[in-house]
Amino acid sequence: MDKNLIKNKIKQTSLAISSFFDANDEKFIVLAQNMAELFKQGRTLFVIGNGGSACDAEHVMVEFNHPIFTKRKSLACIALTPSSALITAISNDEDFSMVFNKPLQNLAKPQDMLMALSSSGMSSNLINAFKLAQSLNLFTLAFLGKDGGRLAKLTDNAFIVPSYSIHRIQETHVVMLHILWDLIHICLGEEDIV
Repeated sequence: MDKNLIKNKIKQTSLAISSFFDANDEKFIVLAQNMAELFKQGRTLFVIGNGGSACDAEHVMVEFNHPIFTKRKSLACIALTPSSALITAISNDEDFSMVFNKPLQNLAKPQDMLMALSSSGMSSNLINAFKLAQSLNLFTLAFLGKDGGRLAKLTDNAFIVPSYSIHRIQETHVVMLHILWDLIHICLGEEDIV
């Protein structure tokens, strides 16, 4: 096997990440400032996704609740993806497209935040959760791929990685979440940590 295959994939990933931030850096800083202000007010971040993006949603929860740097404070973040019992109960009794709505309805308060991670922006359960979020007066953001799908039109803050490679989209999303986490803490007055 040719090692240039690896170099080419790394080059594609680097290009996807740098292109995204070249196009969105200022908008991303504003997002971090807005979220920092909501965290200051005691708001909670809820995170949702499917498949690999569900894993990334749990990753977001870990980063915010258990900062890897001891000097940084813990911020309230709940991924609505971890309970297989709840997800399968709602899917079985109602519909998979509603798996996030009931927990969100029960837990979220006005001005809390809802974040979705999705490579397509077309998942019905995410779309339904964002429709509910509008009625609950939540601050919404979505890390998306491709053209952003339907979810891009339902969120206050759509950040789209314009790629059709699921791997490049998800790799860029992970970098986005790390940078967002870092910027929020800097906005809260904490030191920049490389």
